[in-house]
Amino acid sequence: MALTRTAITDAAMRIVETEGADALTLRRLGTELGTNHTAVLRHFASKDAIVLSLAERLMTEALSGFRTGAGWRETLETLARRVRAACLRHPSVAVLAAVRVSRSPDEFRGANAVIGALADAGLHGREAALVYRSVTDLALAAGAYEAGFLLLDASAREGDREAMRREYLLASPAEYPHLAAVAPHLAEIDDDEQFESSLRLILDGVAARATTGR
Repeated sequence: MALTRTAITDAAMRIVETEGADALTLRRLGTELGTNHTAVLRHFASKDAIVLSLAERLMTEALSGFRTGAGWRETLETLARRVRAACLRHPSVAVLAAVRVSRSPDEFRGANAVIGALADAGLHGREAALVYRSVTDLALAAGAYEAGFLLLDASAREGDREAMRREYLLASPAEYPHLAAVAPHLAEIDDDEQFESSLRLILDGVAARATTGR
């Protein structure tokens, strides 16, 4: 197999997804690729550069087949859902790489689509830049947060869910009246509903900010 940037990134994805982020080392990559680890450095200057290639791969997958929507809101909804889906397909990679700036063409394409949607909403200049940073960081943070939960062992995940089903219901109405009032509903809300609610709140904020600006 020819040693290329794509082959190295593929191997890094396999290692992170099967063994976890801590397993990603140059020596482990060399073993996976059947070559001396120093050969990897002819294609990537450092391990960090490989992590950036994983961030690029995540964004490339999220944007594969993407088309802008009928309006600014649909475009931003579609992008946010695509990013979340990519994070959930590759949770170990998402936790490692979602916080990085890959400087890749697909990252620039995604940024251009978001800023274009914000322009359609009526936001321009520094205002558009600020809201772009807020929207994209929140979307990536939500995806990485869910991905992190998926990486917990099954007992820890179930323990957290059980806390919503039982412990929160036992919260004292006298001591925590507001929590007790909504506690029965907390366990009803699944991850999809929570994400869509968060997304609506973000985009409602964009709409309000655009209206105020006009």
